[in-house]
Amino acid sequence: MKRTYFVTLILFAGLFTMAKVSSPSAKSVRSYFVIRIYHLSSGQSPVAVEQFLQEVYIPFLHSQGIRPVGVFSLIRDADTGEQRIYVLTPYRSMEQWDQMEQALMRDSAWFRKAPEYAYADASHPPYERIETILLRAFPDMPVIHVPRLKAPLSERVYELRSYESPDERFGLNKIQMFNAGGEIRIFKRLGFEAVFYAQVLSGCHMPNLMYMTTFNSMDDRNAHWQAFSHDSAWRHLSALPEYQHNVSRADIVFVRPLPFSDL
Repeated sequence: MKRTYFVTLILFAGLFTMAKVSSPSAKSVRSYFVIRIYHLSSGQSPVAVEQFLQEVYIPFLHSQGIRPVGVFSLIRDADTGEQRIYVLTPYRSMEQWDQMEQALMRDSAWFRKAPEYAYADASHPPYERIETILLRAFPDMPVIHVPRLKAPLSERVYELRSYESPDERFGLNKIQMFNAGGEIRIFKRLGFEAVFYAQVLSGCHMPNLMYMTTFNSMDDRNAHWQAFSHDSAWRHLSALPEYQHNVSRADIVFVRPLPFSDL
């Protein structure tokens, strides 16, 4: 009888804990991010896309209370000559993202504000493709951080990293390393101005996580990463047996905020 009662208490405690974790208030703490990547060929001008983002997309999101919205271009074109424009938008939930997308498409007034984007000829579209990545913020940094940099926008270096893992188990292990393991705390202690850390929920390189750090210049970036690689806490963390082999590929992209970016 005592054993049955004890097991019942354990089960009840477990259900109570799960209910606390999955409650609406707990879920709402961590933001969802959407990264929209415009891919442009080497011969396409980014003017139409930038005009749409500056005069239509960002003002619309601001009017709905959604900010900060970051807009970035590659510091140098990809090896293929391809240009890219990255748009980072925070949302309280996936439902809010869907509602904003639908509301924008229903508001036909924006077509008149960006005609080169909205009414482009089929033979000369404003971009090649749009790639969309859905992410959820890490528990240890649940919302976007606006970087505190002194350099003008034209000199700043923003580094967007994607860490791919061999499978889902290793992917969750790397996420744990950032949070419970303390990797985010190391970045913060060393003065990295990170914009976000997040798990990719939908994308073409899963399982993976992504994060963005920012610097006043490339020299500033190199100095920070050198300090990170020599940090004793990082050396200890990265050598732990439980965190081995959790990254199979790292993709690094250097971008710079456009003049109308919130970040």
